[in-house]
This record gives sequence, structure tokens and C-alpha cells, in this order.
Amino acid sequence: MLKEIQVTGQKDTRSGFGDGIVEAARKNANVVALTADLAGSMKLNQFIKEFPERYVQCGIAEANMIGIAAGLTIGGKIPFTTTFANFSTGRVYDQIRQSVAYAGKNVKICASHAGLTLGEDGATHQILEDIGLMKMLPGMTVIVPCDYNQTKAATIAVAEYEGPVYLRFGRPSWPIFTAADQKFEIGKAQFFSEGKDVSIFACGHMVWKAIEAGRILEDKGISVEVVNIHTIKPLDTEAVLNSIRKTKCAVTVEEHNIIGGLGDAIAQVAAKQFPIPIEYVGTKDTFGESGTPNQLLQKYGLDTPNVVDAVEKVIARKG
Repeated sequence: MLKEIQVTGQKDTRSGFGDGIVEAARKNANVVALTADLAGSMKLNQFIKEFPERYVQCGIAEANMIGIAAGLTIGGKIPFTTTFANFSTGRVYDQIRQSVAYAGKNVKICASHAGLTLGEDGATHQILEDIGLMKMLPGMTVIVPCDYNQTKAATIAVAEYEGPVYLRFGRPSWPIFTAADQKFEIGKAQFFSEGKDVSIFACGHMVWKAIEAGRILEDKGISVEVVNIHTIKPLDTEAVLNSIRKTKCAVTVEEHNIIGGLGDAIAQVAAKQFPIPIEYVGTKDTFGESGTPNQLLQKYGLDTPNVVDAVEKVIARKG
């Protein structure tokens, strides 16, 4: 039952990254952190305090940061590059493609301030295309954890994983509802409920919106399966198929353009192996604007009532 999921606090997911990279560095002396003039925003202060010799301030030179990180892997280092999601992907796509993905380097591209919930900084910083950009790169793993605890666990897991990774997280304080002692499994979906009427697949901040919507729908007598797709690539296709074969319809929920993101990944699996009605909750081929996170989620159709509406619509389509 979704009502049994308890909120244990509120904290930004970027702080989960900051605490996770410190723990990863304590375990492995090869973990290093690079930033493009955003150490404070990326919550690296404790890392810098404990491991000053393993910290590289690259300045506002994101392309150079990616190149330095790729080079560090040759000596066996595990570099974590850190900046805002827009600068982590859009500004340096060529360097990531050539020096990291094509070269198969063990670089961890860690991106905060993603999506609409970046808020008041506006459209120039609210990248809504980054998941698509990264998941199209051969060999790139794409991870979008849902809360502080999961982001911390994902950061630790990423340090132990061999290969390029894009780790996406956010700026605002957000409910904490997953276990503090969890072990993060890359490529393994997380089920928050089991249901028979509809599958809701969500990632990142939108997992909490899916849970909120699921509670409302349960009160209406609709049996909801809420699935956290924290790893968008490689996708847990077995979990997706097992769910949609049972419910026979789905809603995808993401803080990203519906073109190229989580929804497209789910739809591709369904189209090839088990075609079903699907509704998408996400931005519709648009840029964002300045506003508070909740104002923007509401305006662009990503808040809880929109998820409820999408579920009711897809169930009606299922007939």
C-alpha cells in the first residue's frame, strides 16, 4: 500500500551526491572530484576538506574538465565531474561523445540542477533534454535517483561500477522516502506498490509525484503499480514487461522532455514486445521559464493531479 510509505525528512538530492562521494572516496583512494567553479552548489565542501589532494578546480571550463577526467582514468583514477546538468551535457556533448563514451573511459558525469525544479534560474539552465542526449551515447549508463538517500547510495554504487555514467539529480529540498541503508542496484527497477490496473513508471523527483498520485487513485479504487526506473539505461526490461503484461496500460512520469526520455524508453520496449496504451507526463517539446519548482511543475503539467488525470485517461483507453 502506498499509504504505508513514510517521509522521513526533506533534503535536496544534490546533498545525497555530496555525502555519497565522500563515502566513496573513503573506500577508494582512486576517487577524485572535479568541478567547474561550482563546488558549493555541488556540495563538495566535505570532500575538499577531507581529500584536498584529490580535488581539481577546473574553473568555468567544462570542456576542459571532461578532457582532464578522461585523461585521469588512464592512470586508474575514478573521476567524478560536477556541474549543473545543462553544462554537464549540452555544453560539452562533443567532449563526452569523443573522449568519454567513444573512448570507453571510466568517467562519472554528475549533474545537479536538472529539470524544471531548478526553478528561478530559468530556461537557459533548466535542461530538459539531457537524459535523451546521454542515453543515446553507446555504452553510457544513465541514472536518475529519486531522493537524498537513493542519490547517496547511487553515488557510492557508481564509484564501484566500471564504465561511463551520467548521474542526474536536483536542487530543491525534496521528500526522503527510501531507506537510509539501501544498496543501490544499477539497472534494477524498484517497486513501491503492486497493482493490476495501471503501471506508473517514474524517475527522479517525479517518483514522489507518482506515489502521491497513486494514493489518490487507490482511494478511488484503482489498483496502481508504482515503479521507480532510477536506471534509465540499461533499462530493466524484465521488470517493465512483467508489469505491463499484468496491467495492460502505463503512464510514464519524468522531469524531462517526453521526446527522448524515460517515456520513449518504456514505449520502445512495449512496442516491440507487448503493445499497450501509454500516456506521458513530462514537458511537451518546450523550454521552461523562471518560477518556483512547484509553480513550474503545475504550469507544465508535471504535478500530482496531472499524473492522476493521465492514469484515468490511459485506463479509459484500455477499455
